[in-house]
Amino acid sequence: MVLETNAVPTPRFSDSVWFNALWFQSVWFSTVFGRSDFLPLAGSLLLLHLACARQRLVELRQLACVGGLGIAVDAALSLAGVYQFPGQVLVPLWLCCLWLAFAGVLGRSLAYLASRPRLCVLAGMVAFPLNYWAGQRLGAVEFGYSLPLTLAVLALVWGAFLPLMFRLTRQLGQQSEAAAL
Repeated sequence: MVLETNAVPTPRFSDSVWFNALWFQSVWFSTVFGRSDFLPLAGSLLLLHLACARQRLVELRQLACVGGLGIAVDAALSLAGVYQFPGQVLVPLWLCCLWLAFAGVLGRSLAYLASRPRLCVLAGMVAFPLNYWAGQRLGAVEFGYSLPLTLAVLALVWGAFLPLMFRLTRQLGQQSEAAAL
């Protein structure tokens, strides 16, 4: 006799809002404070995230696509002179790790923003510029333009791109659900 179950799988602790937020903050501090020196820690935290993921290949695809979008936008801003990183690199490896980690919070600890478009735009316009400003104050990045102009550019760019990142996250999730059927 085969029993059919439609039970929803029990969420893993790594999917909880608090664990995911704490995990991301750990990556943020290790990358922004430690940059290249703490890159092994940031890489280990990313591997921990993947090890805890229920569907590793789906998660890896999301990190690559959504994180890749963030890296591409930062590369464009760097080329435009908005950012200047030490060593004249376009986008440092530590920042790439941070983008991969950020992709891991969109469907978890930041998921509440996905259904609130205005709040999502506002969060992109406020949180991203403040994070880059914190990074600038900590010596991780230099701004190529005045502080007000840089913050305004970042607000416009990330106010537009954060909702797109949520949309991409949702589409990737829907594709993986459809493929599972």
